[in-house]
Amino acid sequence: MRYKAIFIDIDDTLLDYIPCCREAFDAAMRNLAPSLEEREGERLFHLFFEISGRLFSEAKHGKHTIAEVMDLYPKEFIAAIDYPESAVDPFKHAFRAAWGETHTLVPEAKEMLDILHAKGYRLFAASNSFGHLQRRRLERAGILPYFEDTYISMDIGYDKPDIRFFQEALHRCGLQPNEVLMIGDSMTTDILGAQAAGIEALFFDRRNNASLLELIKEL
Repeated sequence: MRYKAIFIDIDDTLLDYIPCCREAFDAAMRNLAPSLEEREGERLFHLFFEISGRLFSEAKHGKHTIAEVMDLYPKEFIAAIDYPESAVDPFKHAFRAAWGETHTLVPEAKEMLDILHAKGYRLFAASNSFGHLQRRRLERAGILPYFEDTYISMDIGYDKPDIRFFQEALHRCGLQPNEVLMIGDSMTTDILGAQAAGIEALFFDRRNNASLLELIKEL
């Protein structure tokens, strides 16, 4: 094999981000304002998704850390719907608790892991988020046992695409950059970040309906 191990992003590579986000959002809104969620859930979700998407995009370019984004988007959303600041923490905590239970798989994700595992690759999850929540989601999806370890930004101490994220991940698994392949859906955080650390990468282009099985067929 050309590589000994594969780092795999979680959201929108293994777990389907939008339905997971909607599930967690609906749970948080039912906790905060059930009648409002019932009347305007669709509109409010689009507003929330726009706010969080902008902040995460800014984080990719170094404007915020992921930890800062996790606090900023609940604040901006609550302000946008003219709720008092006291609603921020209840909404944030409800969203995070629900997020940890979301586990909708991207099509072919489990099949891809089956193939890579059968071929003898060491597999590691590599994600920007809270470690305990991401591990819970992988567990709920039934795919945590595929991974030898999980490298999550809040645990690692650095966010992708920071080269230090990948360097620390390499240190923890005891491998050299040329022994690892990164698979992910973000050109900025996954692909360019890994390449900056000397790790080759495969871009999973979900926007153009890419196939995970097609992506790994040469491995």
